[in-house]
Amino acid sequence: MDPIESKSAQVEELIRAIAEGRRSLHEITPGLSADEAAEVRRRALELQGGASLATTGDYALDAQRASSLHCENFIGATQIPLGVCGPLIVHGEHVSADEQLYVPLATTEGALVASTNRGCRALREAGGAIVRVDDVGMTRAPVFRSSGIEETRRFLAWVREHEEDIRRVAEATSRHLRLLEIRSQAFGSSIYLRFRFESGDAMGMNMATIACDRVVSELLEPETGVPCIALSGNYCVDKKPSAVNFLEGRGKRIFAEATLDGAVLKGCLKTNARSLVEVQYRKNLLGSVAAGAMGFNAHYANVVAAFYMATGQDVAQVVEASMGVTCIEMRGPESVYVSVYLPDAPVGAVGGGTALDTQREALELLGVRADGGDPGRGAMRLAEILGATVLAGELSLMAALTSRDLARAHDRLGRGRKD
Repeated sequence: MDPIESKSAQVEELIRAIAEGRRSLHEITPGLSADEAAEVRRRALELQGGASLATTGDYALDAQRASSLHCENFIGATQIPLGVCGPLIVHGEHVSADEQLYVPLATTEGALVASTNRGCRALREAGGAIVRVDDVGMTRAPVFRSSGIEETRRFLAWVREHEEDIRRVAEATSRHLRLLEIRSQAFGSSIYLRFRFESGDAMGMNMATIACDRVVSELLEPETGVPCIALSGNYCVDKKPSAVNFLEGRGKRIFAEATLDGAVLKGCLKTNARSLVEVQYRKNLLGSVAAGAMGFNAHYANVVAAFYMATGQDVAQVVEASMGVTCIEMRGPESVYVSVYLPDAPVGAVGGGTALDTQREALELLGVRADGGDPGRGAMRLAEILGATVLAGELSLMAALTSRDLARAHDRLGRGRKD
């Protein structure tokens, strides 16, 4: 049989075997490219379920990279519309007010980009957003099991006495990693060690995990005899809202602010100072208290999620990055001071989804790239832009609530009707 015909027959048999459940999705014949393997899986799924996956298979990303580094059982890509808002003026330490930034946002929610764009305009007319970022560090917290109080205290004493040894082993796993702190917590026979690391331009979750695994296996367990039950004991806290992250921060801690006068409020946002302050008090403050919410804001998650998807961040961390506090205060009879505070916003300029082609283009659009001479600068720049963008989105939504424009905007832009 001709080699090409032989390969074609093998592929057809593989498709039938997967569709009939005789082979798993990951059991692909050696020699197929990543694109060919994806097509095999799509055709098997189509044969099994009757659905068409033609559009799923129409992608522009590097299938080899995506399937080997980002997504197992790769079959294609889900496309999310990408919009842009701006220009956005940021007075930061890593972003100059002379730059006019256009911020990419990936979303399926009609009105979000338009609303954030209006917020960008308001900030421009107010002179821009002032943004500052603290690099709080990435955390990972293994949990250990002791026999009780006495062994717990011996274990924690050993950790304190050997912190330099722990630092040496942890930092040997990456030249960009630096151990900042080890914080402990214990309940009964459970011991938690919250390691906090500086991770340069990477978000750092994988780096922290690898470092902790090395410390546990090479030092803590063999030297103390206390077993590690899980490398993550939920005291990290990753991808969950938590009081410890709200209070101590995680990843990047972001502050952004602006002062808007009456002319900007009326002309751009169709609102006024007193109305904004009242909505802030009754919605973001008291409403959040009534709900027992951990975020005292209008919609950080909307902007953070769109920003994260566009720039290749870990989208699941939106749940922690959406915690935060919006403040709106009177400044004179007609002006307001507006600020946003995000204590827990993990972002990275390298690693993970930032290497995907469209996400890399989005980072290039923002001027975000790793700087070997100044590690961490790219991630700090990205965090400053995120803070200003969240401020823009928060401003616009709060104004829409005062003017009763929220439902009308969603009806017009979200449903596609032009009134």
